[in-house]
Amino acid sequence: MEKQKYYVQMGSGEISRVKYHNNDEFVIYATEQEIIQLREAFDEANASGIRSFFRAHIPAVPYHNDAANDEYDSDMIKAFKLVHDLGDEKTRAHIQEMGILDT
Repeated sequence: MEKQKYYVQMGSGEISRVKYHNNDEFVIYATEQEIIQLREAFDEANASGIRSFFRAHIPAVPYHNDAANDEYDSDMIKAFKLVHDLGDEKTRAHIQEMGILDT
């Protein structure tokens, strides 16, 4: 499979072949299968985020003991790793500077 250029916005989980507005936070080159893997990582992070949102409304469960929050963090690190591995030089350098993969 041939790799295509995609623009990725981590905060919204957007993956697009078309650059517009501010969707070009990161640039990656990926096959359709690799995009499916990245979409799955974003979907898992979104599901964990929703569970964490509901937990936030239960004051008896402390933030630091929230499994859904830990899952969200893990899912986002997975997504950042995929973007790093598929990214262009600028993308890889930016993610390395962030230090998010050092955890």
